[in-house]
Amino acid sequence: MGRVSAADEVLDVVDRDDRVTGRAPRGEVYAGGLLHRCVFVQARDARGRVFVHRRTASKLVFPSAYDMFVGGVVGAGESYAEAALREAEEELGVAGLAQPVPLFKFLYEGPGGAWWSYVHEVRCELPVRPQESEVAWHTWLSEEELAGRVADGEWEWVPDGLEAYRRLRAHRESRQ
Repeated sequence: MGRVSAADEVLDVVDRDDRVTGRAPRGEVYAGGLLHRCVFVQARDARGRVFVHRRTASKLVFPSAYDMFVGGVVGAGESYAEAALREAEEELGVAGLAQPVPLFKFLYEGPGGAWWSYVHEVRCELPVRPQESEVAWHTWLSEEELAGRVADGEWEWVPDGLEAYRRLRAHRESRQ
């Protein structure tokens, strides 16, 4: 049996209250601008640096853009927690990662469409072997280096990740 293409992967379609209203292939979800679910996982190494990468040119949304999260769509019937662990292990190329910690959820509405976005964090002290189909380039940046890269505007960041990053910074500041 051949591998299902990304466009054929079935996703839960949800409403503005994040309640499942149906299911559809990812290609139809994107083409129709249907609300669905995504996970964002900020991975940090033993020194607290953030995993940053450039997406491959073959990605369905935001090809070749930079991101400070790993993650992706939540499959049909899958929980946010299950998707966060699956996506983090797949994209980082590791096994045995701790369960990512859920932080907050928000409805992203912007370039690319709209989707419920659940932000998580995880510490990854394992050697990473990023998934070649997802990650074209990667590095670990300190919080200060990452903030500088975002501020200088030289890198094109994925807009949903940038929104999640801004909300994560505000979330952390509000808890201090």
